[in-house]
Amino acid sequence: MSEEKHVKLQHDLLTSKYTEVYHEPTELMQFGAPHCFTVIASNKDGSGTPLAEIHFQEGPIKERGVNGVNHEDLIAMIICRLEHYQKGPFACRDNAVAITKLEEALLWLRKRTIGRENRGVEGMNKV
Repeated sequence: MSEEKHVKLQHDLLTSKYTEVYHEPTELMQFGAPHCFTVIASNKDGSGTPLAEIHFQEGPIKERGVNGVNHEDLIAMIICRLEHYQKGPFACRDNAVAITKLEEALLWLRKRTIGRENRGVEGMNKV
């Protein structure tokens, strides 16, 4: 993965011990946020194997059609995985709290959508 075409995702709570996440540089972003993410296996020689590519929705659905996943899709996938862990030997308080917080994130994103629907701007490139 070439450094000039991708930016490594940095966050205080994110480790690159096993994987690294990259997205497009600011000058290639549309609609104010990155849309394409690549997860690679971390290798000391820099030759990380691509593991997954995530393409988020680019632009409003009513104007651009459905062309990518949305935030809620990924959050729901993570909740699903953690709920399955909770049914087995890996059940723990940390997973339970994470599920609660992810459900809370879905709630706030839903509230945002309802607000946009009420203002008549949901699915459009308007505030």
